[in-house]
Amino acid sequence: MENKFHLTIITPDRELFIGEVVSLNSEGSEGHFGILPNHAPMIATLVPTVTTFQDVSGKQHTAFTSDGVFKVNNNKAVLLCNSAEWPEEIDKERAEKAKERAESRMKEKDKNLDSTRVQLALLRALARLKLAQQI
Repeated sequence: MENKFHLTIITPDRELFIGEVVSLNSEGSEGHFGILPNHAPMIATLVPTVTTFQDVSGKQHTAFTSDGVFKVNNNKAVLLCNSAEWPEEIDKERAEKAKERAESRMKEKDKNLDSTRVQLALLRALARLKLAQQI
């Protein structure tokens, strides 16, 4: 049995991480999930969150990952997300403004408001701010 698996974190703009890891923790629409080597095949819809993983050298990695899709099969895991950032790449001021904007929009009584889109914007801002506070 393998004691590692291959992880790819990719966005439309770049490949954030490609390498061998021993564990992964993230969050999907059904809740938090953890992946270890030899995990059963799985597909999940991702929600904006702080994703953590440990590479084969023992180094812990932490990144913001947005909404997208996760797949694991045959010791290969892929997070395909709309955006992903390392902690040092997060613009805390921009995230705070995005949070305030989303909260303000949620209070509006606009019937044309896309509440799902606003909720995702709020989740993205909150996850970025949570990660930015950890550094």
